[in-house]
Amino acid sequence: MGVRIGLAFNLKPLAPATAAGASIDPSVTAGPNGRALRYDLEQPDLYAEWDEPATIDAVERALRPLGEVIRLEAVSDFPRRLMETRPDFVFNVAEGLFGVSREAHVPSICEFLGIPYSASEPLTLALALHKGRAKEILQSRGVPTAPFMMARTVADARNCSLAFPVFAKPAFEGSGKGVSVKSVCQNRKQLVKQVNYLLSTYQEPVLVESYLSGAEFTIAILGNGEEAHCLPIVGMRFNELPEGAPPIYGYEAKWIWDRPDDPLEIFECPARVPARLATQIRSVSLAAYHALECRDWCRVDVRCDAQGIPNVVELNPLPGILPDPRDNSCFPKAARAAGMSYDDLIRRVADIAWRRISGRSLWRRPQREDRDTLRRGARDLGRQGRCLRHGQRSRNPDLPPSPEL
Repeated sequence: MGVRIGLAFNLKPLAPATAAGASIDPSVTAGPNGRALRYDLEQPDLYAEWDEPATIDAVERALRPLGEVIRLEAVSDFPRRLMETRPDFVFNVAEGLFGVSREAHVPSICEFLGIPYSASEPLTLALALHKGRAKEILQSRGVPTAPFMMARTVADARNCSLAFPVFAKPAFEGSGKGVSVKSVCQNRKQLVKQVNYLLSTYQEPVLVESYLSGAEFTIAILGNGEEAHCLPIVGMRFNELPEGAPPIYGYEAKWIWDRPDDPLEIFECPARVPARLATQIRSVSLAAYHALECRDWCRVDVRCDAQGIPNVVELNPLPGILPDPRDNSCFPKAARAAGMSYDDLIRRVADIAWRRISGRSLWRRPQREDRDTLRRGARDLGRQGRCLRHGQRSRNPDLPPSPEL
């Protein structure tokens, strides 16, 4: 029998928001695919980072061939259930709800109980969600990122010394929360108004940064240490946005304009960019991944400045993984471009985590016919390697290295 895998997650609820730590009824979701804004809340996109039932079902199905899967919803009884079930490791996709360190809650509890888990450590998760601290680390490591300031009051916005236009967003949010068509501020009056709205809505500082006017990309990364590699680059085609919309991928583009019944054709994967730019994008993405000491997987958002230089916007060490291709979830999209199905992706991440934890693979020992296929694949790879050594270029530099045979 395989390993026992705990699946830690949060489900989008329909019930009203509750106090921190309270249990939430996940029996129904908000609107079509759980995406509707919650106008009964002061913060309508409060649950945007949480997953829909279809996503958790798909992750569980993908993990089942590897062993027993134990669902562990990250609500008030999570610590007790984790302690009682004690899985071999936890496959963590839980985002948390309250506080700047909310994404670190589940892995912190796992560490307290001595139970290994997938993805990044609590410190990395907390730093990545705190966009100001993350940018400070990137700057200190020489990773290009836009100049910025933290506006903790409206007065800070009035005194902003950055050249306009600037971009304003909540400092501790993900999934496009607080990023809208109004985030691009052309002058001080617009900035003050937007900062005032964000401060009152999200009750947290606002990150104000120089607006990057170039192309935007998102890069899915798998692996650890020297084995970390980028999947095919996802590019944004902003000309597909509604007429008059600014060229940004915010909440409207993620959750309102892009619908399964009417998908927004905004993505291009692999992105058609010059080889030199693609190399630069991969380089800054991996540099950011290592600077924050990410583990197993992460999605890095990159945008070019007016000179075409890629800058890291932010890191998402708990990336979105919606299973339906019509949902345009970027990490699964990049995986498909690399030849992986959704199930392949989830199992690959679980295997990367388990090899880091135990030094062993989760895959079963190949049967004879499988081994023959793998040997043929190894011979093909060997021929490709000889071609490369003789100066022939690889057709797709974005494809990840083949798994160990």
